[in-house]
Amino acid sequence: MKKKLYSTLAMTLVAGLTLAGCGSDKEKDTAKDGNKTETYDIGVTQFVQHDSLDQAYKGFKAALKDSDVKVKYDLQNAQGDQNNNQTIATNFVGDKVDLIFANSTPSALSALNATKDIPIVFTSVTDPVATELVTSLDKPGGNVTGTTDSHPEAIAKSMKFLAEELGAKTVGTVYNTGEQNSVVQIKNVKAEAKKAGLKVVEASVSTSADVKQATESLIGKADAFYIITDNTVVSALESVISVANDEDIPLFVGELDSVNAGGFAAYGFSYFDIGYEAGQKAVEILKDGKKPGDIPVQYPQKLKLVINEKAAKEMGVEIKEEWKADAEFVK
Repeated sequence: MKKKLYSTLAMTLVAGLTLAGCGSDKEKDTAKDGNKTETYDIGVTQFVQHDSLDQAYKGFKAALKDSDVKVKYDLQNAQGDQNNNQTIATNFVGDKVDLIFANSTPSALSALNATKDIPIVFTSVTDPVATELVTSLDKPGGNVTGTTDSHPEAIAKSMKFLAEELGAKTVGTVYNTGEQNSVVQIKNVKAEAKKAGLKVVEASVSTSADVKQATESLIGKADAFYIITDNTVVSALESVISVANDEDIPLFVGELDSVNAGGFAAYGFSYFDIGYEAGQKAVEILKDGKKPGDIPVQYPQKLKLVINEKAAKEMGVEIKEEWKADAEFVK
């Protein structure tokens, strides 16, 4: 009888210790000072893989690392499929992650559709107000904040350069009409092109497989190409570059990673930087306890003209001496 009693007590003690070890939802790490620190679970949803979005993710992680915030990341890529996008967001909510990092407009919209409780920090979003992610840039409201990939002067400067420096009369553009960020940008392109005396001709795509054919449809109609930060098109940018090179059509792009990839030029900024700035906002939420809706949305802080010398030669563009005073050059 005593043996049974001791055995029961031992089993109860072991079970109690096991439960105690599993009683916290958070994994604890021991810091150098002996204190326990939380490890946060962050779900990363990215609409498609291309250099700009990848750099933004690297910047985001760097910001949290620099602030000594311990994180477990779960990176999920929708491969350009909106249905996958929504499934990813829904799964993150089911997993009860501490924060969702949404890398693109479609990713951010899907995350917001999935939860109004879990904090969402976005980047690579062109117009968070027009897409109704936030109420305003200064006071986002709700559970969302982040950084945009649209500098107020970038499109205007690009159209002016095409008209005044390259002498273009017509600019051709390819974009996915299903991407809300792209629709907003194209509206701005048309407005700024009109101011600069340019005509815009468009070709639309649904998938990256459509990009080359759509670009080829603009041959003979456009003096220059301008590709915005459209995720579908940028993920297949090599197709646009190929056509531009073969036909000697200058290719202006919407961000600097696309210049490095072979675009002629861009008024742009570093996606690493806007990802880093988004990461700083995540730190404010996780470490400082701030509410996302109280943290202003931020524009890119640095806008510069970058010209790819090799691409210029491939596209038949002669580098003007006066450009060297204002632009940075890559080869």
